[in-house]
Amino acid sequence: MKHSKSRVTSLSDGVFAFAATLMVVDIGTTIDFKNLDTQLTSFISFGIAFFVMMLLWKSHYNFFQRTKYVDNWVIFANVLLLFTVLFYLFPLKSLINSVTQKTFLGYDGLSQLFILYGFGFTLIFSCFTFLYYRAYKKDTVNKKNLKLLFYTRHFSIFTVIGLVSVLLAYLKVGIAYGFPGFIYTLLGIFCYLNVIHFRKKYPNSL
Repeated sequence: MKHSKSRVTSLSDGVFAFAATLMVVDIGTTIDFKNLDTQLTSFISFGIAFFVMMLLWKSHYNFFQRTKYVDNWVIFANVLLLFTVLFYLFPLKSLINSVTQKTFLGYDGLSQLFILYGFGFTLIFSCFTFLYYRAYKKDTVNKKNLKLLFYTRHFSIFTVIGLVSVLLAYLKVGIAYGFPGFIYTLLGIFCYLNVIHFRKKYPNSL
């Protein structure tokens, strides 16, 4: 069955726009000068969450620029991705607020927040991994098929790091020092190694 890529991307853009609207509504529209410090930290968390959402939108946009292949599995993974984006942004804002407002959550509260954040992160990039893998296997006429394979491996690194963070948070390993959060800094190292390895194995593929 032939599917319309434009319908899928239009729906996706609408969901991202809806998520941005929810975040704006959440911070409110009035300024209380008596509590300006609190409102400033809320604006900071909104700004970070907004730009994270824009990076996710750009990753989503890039996928549909790299392939025209759409089937029921791609649609399903895309819907799951959009659902998770809506779910993910508010734990992210709460995590940022806990840092900027110096909110004391306790070990259990911080552990739960890291688990919630990590679960959303893992699910989002699991969807990206599956989307690229599905396109790599099915879009055989794509002249840049190896690039789809590269991004399958690229986003699988994000998925694994997210799972490690969830496990560390669940076991409360280094929770007092935010270790389940610092583990995400490994993304740069492993993604760089993936680029080096892929270029050696598939010269001129990127």
